[in-house]
Amino acid sequence: MTATMTAPLPEAGAAAAERRGGPALEVLASGPFATVQDGGRPGRAALGVGASGAADRASYGLANRLLANPDGAPAIEATLGGLALRARGDLWVAVTGAACNVTVGGRGGAMNTVLRLRDGELLRLGTPARGLRSYLAVRGGVAVRPVLGSCSTDVLAGLGPDPLGPGDLLPVGPPPEAAPVLDAAPAAPVGAGAPELRVVLGPRDAWFAPEAVRTLLTAEFEVTVRSDRVGMRLAGPPLPRAVDGELPSEGMVPGALQVPPDGEPVLFLADHPVTGGYPVIAVVCSADLPAAAQARPGTRLRFRAVRP
Repeated sequence: MTATMTAPLPEAGAAAAERRGGPALEVLASGPFATVQDGGRPGRAALGVGASGAADRASYGLANRLLANPDGAPAIEATLGGLALRARGDLWVAVTGAACNVTVGGRGGAMNTVLRLRDGELLRLGTPARGLRSYLAVRGGVAVRPVLGSCSTDVLAGLGPDPLGPGDLLPVGPPPEAAPVLDAAPAAPVGAGAPELRVVLGPRDAWFAPEAVRTLLTAEFEVTVRSDRVGMRLAGPPLPRAVDGELPSEGMVPGALQVPPDGEPVLFLADHPVTGGYPVIAVVCSADLPAAAQARPGTRLRFRAVRP
């Protein structure tokens, strides 16, 4: 899926930023998939617009906190690395999420730290050994034009800036008044091991045979290549229904485990549709969604029921 609405800077776009000589990040390579993401567009489901925003909110938030950016400052979400940027002006950046080889001006740089990126220097992200999504924040935030109150790229709705590509120029906003208080932050490894995701059963678990619920909570499921920011398609033992017929469309939330007729669940992520007509057997707890967002194809995961 690709977004369809381009949103550069207000006024005359990135070219105007270059003429003014303001700080910016020039994209030299985008890797497999990279987008601008922020805190999203919550509260607009009645308009048919999902929240979107960073898929791994924990890693995204850490990147901004390291730089003393305000909550929700736009950053770059890079899928499987491969991102290369050139600084226009002296900048401070931080890389979090899926651990990858970071080079700044040809020098090695560490994850989860504040990094100096001087004018003209290149920053490169390698391919992470584990995990899926890395986050690059810049002090001052990426200053693209918001759409419906957010700078996030929603690949399902086609809102926000296009996915990044070579030649894009991303203006950087003014630095916040607050100064960073740490130059490094401890962070648990991302994407290590087989995640166990906590779920609350329902709201439509009664539509499934009793063995389907047992299977959901005892079997392993594998993340397939048919996964993106909209949803994670899982391969595993099918979850048979007890109730035939169609379910009227109802609201969906991040973490919903919707089960289509083939019986293999789909875990909805950041860019999920706001409504759906297949029954939801369970919902992943919001605290476990960052781990879900870092599960790359081939990862095997389990579900564990908890009380709401």
